[in-house]
Amino acid sequence: MEDARLALLDRLIDHAPLFPPASLPLTAALDEDARAHESASAFALARFVCPASRLDELPGLDRRLSLVLDGPLGSDPRVEAVEAPAEHALEPLIGLASEVYVEVALGAALESDLDRLAELGLRAKVRCGGISTPSARELAGFLRACHERGLVFKATAGLHHAVHRDGEHGFLNLLAAAVFGDEEEALAESAPDAFRLAPEGFSWRNRSAGAAELARARRERLHSIGSCSFFEPVAELEALGILPL
Repeated sequence: MEDARLALLDRLIDHAPLFPPASLPLTAALDEDARAHESASAFALARFVCPASRLDELPGLDRRLSLVLDGPLGSDPRVEAVEAPAEHALEPLIGLASEVYVEVALGAALESDLDRLAELGLRAKVRCGGISTPSARELAGFLRACHERGLVFKATAGLHHAVHRDGEHGFLNLLAAAVFGDEEEALAESAPDAFRLAPEGFSWRNRSAGAAELARARRERLHSIGSCSFFEPVAELEALGILPL
């Protein structure tokens, strides 16, 4: 991709309207997803996230899926990714999908947990909000540990804001941390004008990266973010003048 905006934002948002805090009924969730798919920012829309137990309720949905394991998983060609809770046994997850994410806790066992994921060829998943919000220091430690091990990760929960505010993490902060390093400082940045995303590149303060570097960071580090809303993060980018393209 030659346009840095596409390189950074393409298929960024795994859409999870069935999950809290949106918790939409299935029909409303599918309607919301269809509206997102038809919007001017549809290029930023990735998978539809669904509990594995509800896969049978989606017979006619022509979408790539990410399934959150809450029971047995049947075979379905639409399943592109699987997301497992932290307590799930790891070996049975191998080969369930082309991408398998395992949630990790940001505690004392983090590094050994990530070592095991790397050993088995699995990916990591981190919660940035919800019941509790990790500090910038805790989240930065996760990012560094993933980078050291070559682990691809996704982030979920509490990422509706583009830029850190009101104690909530911003997804542009997270992207900047994945691209530029200086993770704790990038995650704590609260000035919207510290970030700039234009066709020629993405910049944070005095650092900048072009499309090729951004695409590599998305491929090798932060794959996607999960959000129960597609339009809230898009509206944040519109307010910053980044979207529509």
